[in-house]
Formats: sequence, structure tokens, C-alpha cells
Amino acid sequence: MKDILIKNGRIIDLATGLDETGDVLISGGRIKELGGSISAQGAEILDATSQVVCPGFIDMHCHLRQPGYEAKETIASGSKAAARGGFTTICCMPNTNPPLDNAPLITYVNTIAEKEAAVRVLPIGCITRARKGDELSDMMTMAQAGVVAFSDDGSHVKNPQLMRRAMEYSLPLGLPIIEHCEDSDLADGGQANEGIVATTLGLCGIPTAAEEVAVARDIILAELTGARLHIAHVSTKGAVELIRQAKKRGVKLSAEVTPHHLTLTEECVLGYNTQAKVSPPLRTQSDIDALIGGLKDGTIDIIATDHAPHTANDKACEFGLAACGISGLETAFSALMQLVHSGKLPLPLLIAKLSSAPAAILRMKLGSICVGAPADISVINPHLEWTVNTANFISKGHNTPLEGSKLKGKVTATVYAGQVVYQDET
Repeated sequence: MKDILIKNGRIIDLATGLDETGDVLISGGRIKELGGSISAQGAEILDATSQVVCPGFIDMHCHLRQPGYEAKETIASGSKAAARGGFTTICCMPNTNPPLDNAPLITYVNTIAEKEAAVRVLPIGCITRARKGDELSDMMTMAQAGVVAFSDDGSHVKNPQLMRRAMEYSLPLGLPIIEHCEDSDLADGGQANEGIVATTLGLCGIPTAAEEVAVARDIILAELTGARLHIAHVSTKGAVELIRQAKKRGVKLSAEVTPHHLTLTEECVLGYNTQAKVSPPLRTQSDIDALIGGLKDGTIDIIATDHAPHTANDKACEFGLAACGISGLETAFSALMQLVHSGKLPLPLLIAKLSSAPAAILRMKLGSICVGAPADISVINPHLEWTVNTANFISKGHNTPLEGSKLKGKVTATVYAGQVVYQDET
């Protein structure tokens, strides 16, 4: 494995307090040296002048679709898309076909990832068998097979007694429960956020209460059991406040928000734009402001993509029949940079929410730039402008409302385990 020397970059790692211009020497898959004017004969040089060098991003929530939905995405294609987006670790959700609800399927994902993935792939196992919400999956054997969390993502575990038992079983395993917090009865039949846009389009709305009722219930259960609860894709102002108050009480709670819920409003679905149909739905500017506030004060711990690739046919239909989801790995960082350029988030905090913070939730020694750490690094140009062209996506999913958008800020290189796995050619 050839040594790599990243030269003259602004090195940012909020976890270690690092924010200075210098070099990073990588050898044997790990960071060997940090400092100014490092020399390394024979090393591959990455010139990061006027760019930022930061820990590789960690996505705690993406959908790689394999097994069963390989027309939408595979572990190989999704991990390559992740590398292009600056991600060096991605956690794949279990809503595959069959769902990842047993140890042999977890072993299958790990085996494929070891052979074909461009970056680190960590599987998440189902809470319930087949994600049906009727009985618990064999959580212990999946933990032994290597899952990093449990989730029925895409479905809320409706039965509170079953969720309580899942939380109790998770305790000795030391793994979090990741919950899709959306009450299925309140959300039933809904297509967009309940409000003026849904009314204008004649669509059944999903009230913010659908999320907040589910968040409140699961917080209560987490408080009862002492389990680690992670709330996926928070989207409402009310949910942010519920999480904030629970954390003040000492509940073992973490939460995530997606790039699209931070940057897009419900108005994106006007014209029955199926590319903007997501679950939970896009909300209002007031909700976005609360989500940003939650990121800044620590109420919301991380940003996760909820990368949800689909085929063209999944979206090329009437709004009510269209699949929910955005293919987001390749645009996540660039889309989020508008929050930095507008002064709403400082760049070091954004990087932390994409790297060291998810590493802390996963309890893994990742997401940091320090001597001896795994050489998982992203190089980004905060000022490089580019236009989203889904024809150039590495992901099989081209479904995004950002098609044709001009973004400012781009990942120019990604190093995983000491090897360059992506380098921008523009």
C-alpha cells in the first residue's frame, strides 16, 4: 500500500480541536503524521491547497437495497456513490427483500461488502421479524454477526409492548434502537405535509403530530427501560422540542436530521413533483429553523442522508403512487454547504455532525484526524461550484429534486483505509 501525503490543506476536526493549515501523512492505512511541511519520499501527493481536509463522513442511515432490489442500488454502487460524497462509513438499513432480520443475512451483507464495497459498510438489523411488527427478531445472533443497531426503518413499531421488549433486549447488547417515528394511523393515506401545499394540490396531508406522538411514546419507553434510542430523520419543530426536553431529563437519546429536511420545504412538491416525495414529508421553513437550532445546541446529534435510491419508474407516476425517497449520497455535503455559506451553520460544526458525532453514537474509533487513527479522510473545496447532473451519478438512483441545481462546495477526494477511493476529475 503506497503512502499518501495530503499537502497544504486546512485540517478541521472539531472533536480534537484541530483547525489549522498543514499536511497529513498516511501510511499502512493509518494517519502517521500531522504538521507543516512534511516530506515523504515516494508518497502519492494530494494537493489540498485552498481546500479543507476533514474526517471521512459517516452516514448512519442509508439504503443500499441489496438483497432484493438490485435494480435500485447495490452494495457496490451505493458504496461508490458514498465515496464520491465524502463518506467512508455507511450504515445500511434492513428494509431489503428479504429484510435483514437474521444472522445469515447479516453475514451475506458483510461478505458482499468485504468483496465489493468501496467504503466501510455496517449493517443494521430489523427490530421485528420481516419488519412486520408482530414479533421480535433474533437480536442477539444478529449482534454476534455484526449489526451496529436495530431498526424497522420505513415502519414504526406500532405495538408499545413490543417496542419496550426490543429496548430491553438491546440493553445487554449495547446497541441502539433506531426508530422511524411516525404514527401509522395519523399518517395513514398521507402524501405530503398537512398544510397549504397539500390542500392546494388536493393531497391528503400528514400532520406533524404523526411524528411527535411517535417520538413522545418512544422517549417515554426509552426513559422507562434505560435503552439507547436514536430517532431517525427528525422533521418537525415539535419533535425537536420533545427531544430537547428528554435530553435535559437524562434520557439516553440521540437524533438525526437529513440534508433535505434542512434545506427543502414542502413547496418543492408543488406541481406534483414526485422527486420531492419523502417520508417523513418535507415541512415548513419554521420547522427547518427549529432543526438548525437543534443542530447548533446539540439537541440533534448528527446529519444522516437517508439515501433512498429508486428506479425511474418508481417516480415517473402519479404522486400518490410514487415511491418516497431521495438519492442523496452524492449531493449531501454540497447541499448542506448552503447553510454554511448563508451563515446558519459553521463549517467545523457541519463536519462534526457528519463525522465525529455519528462515530460517538456508534461507539467506534472513527471520525477523527489524529496520529494513529484510521486514514478515513475527505478533502473538500468549500467554494467550488457545480451543477447537479444525475446522468453522472454513480448511484443507480437518479431520483433527486436537485437535478439542475447549482451548488457551491464539493468533495474533491476521499481516502478510505489509506487508499484513494474517489478523486474529482473536474
